[in-house]
Amino acid sequence: MRVAVVAEYYPRLRDPVLGVWAHRQALASRDAGAEVTVLALERPVPPASALRSPGRFARAVAGAVAQPRHTELDGLQVQYVRFLSPPRERSYANWDRWARGPLGNALERLHEAEPFELVHAHYALPSGAAALEFTERHGLPLAISVHGGDVFGPLVSTPTARSRIAEVLRRASLVLCNSRGTLERCATLTGSAERMTVVHLGAEAPETLGPKSDEPTIATLAHVIPRKRHADVVRALAVLAGRYPQMRYLIIGEGPERPALERLAAQLGVAARLDWAGQLDHEDALRELSRCHAMVMPSVDEAFGVAYVEAMACGVPAIGCRGESGPEEIAALGEGMLLVQPKDPDALADTVTKALEDDGGLAAAARATAAENFSWERCGRDTVAAYERAIAEGPK
Repeated sequence: MRVAVVAEYYPRLRDPVLGVWAHRQALASRDAGAEVTVLALERPVPPASALRSPGRFARAVAGAVAQPRHTELDGLQVQYVRFLSPPRERSYANWDRWARGPLGNALERLHEAEPFELVHAHYALPSGAAALEFTERHGLPLAISVHGGDVFGPLVSTPTARSRIAEVLRRASLVLCNSRGTLERCATLTGSAERMTVVHLGAEAPETLGPKSDEPTIATLAHVIPRKRHADVVRALAVLAGRYPQMRYLIIGEGPERPALERLAAQLGVAARLDWAGQLDHEDALRELSRCHAMVMPSVDEAFGVAYVEAMACGVPAIGCRGESGPEEIAALGEGMLLVQPKDPDALADTVTKALEDDGGLAAAARATAAENFSWERCGRDTVAAYERAIAEGPK
């Protein structure tokens, strides 16, 4: 079968880790038997938030200019489809209309050259909605992956946005959800779980891993934004400092919350214990993560959490919040995922202590859970099986 994948988040020159999970799923689908071509939506004009940092704005513009229209990533052909739009926050419910024309033209050219049987869009908006007109005109099934942003968070809290997302999901032939909790939210939104299925994203440790740090080290692998709750880890670090005089906290990622976290760490007297790695290439990030003793991400509105299973694949126990659908589902499938009450630094410190004082059994269990339930091979196999069902049933 031939499949066209459409993704807003996908690796590119200026951000090689952006949407790396979408790329890995496309590779896994190819390895499972599908012929895959990728259309990545590209906004050449940086978002308004970049204007607050002249350096970031200049880098974004330079990266957009340097980005080729076509490239090959790990053997996959990737076309970057440029479109202009107002800020996402101002027009999210109808954001797809800005991408619809350029994406439709790109899909037409691709389909004329090498006809495909299904379009797989990541996120209902803008990718899924922008592809709808093309798939319905050609009688092709449309699969939409829901990763959480479609059903969690402030952008989808307005009635207009929720109504638009529900409409797009109802018109899709297949909805791939990253967790059972995401599927339940989608079903609530649309009124039915028809043609919805869960496909977990995968994780894989680098071929070579570094030795464990000599000092007890916890890490967070995530964008540095309020929802990821780095601040709770910093507060827990202040509690842990008395138990582990050499404790370190490695933060892998970048984001606007860093200045506030630096101020908080200084107030609590733990600023010297923070190590800022910044945004690293995917493989480098996992190598650094593998040297740590626990991956701590007490985030909220966590639909799945690829970072948890990536840590587990590296033999690093992961800690997430109880009551969040992603961490709860991962923990239910095997050992290696620890749950803690949200926004409770003292309980978080106790859970970190549990992970640090384990004799290695938890790390081994984490690796086994990831290998059994979250391999890319399994993700590719499940994705292609869902494609085959959607093609057999035909467009909705």
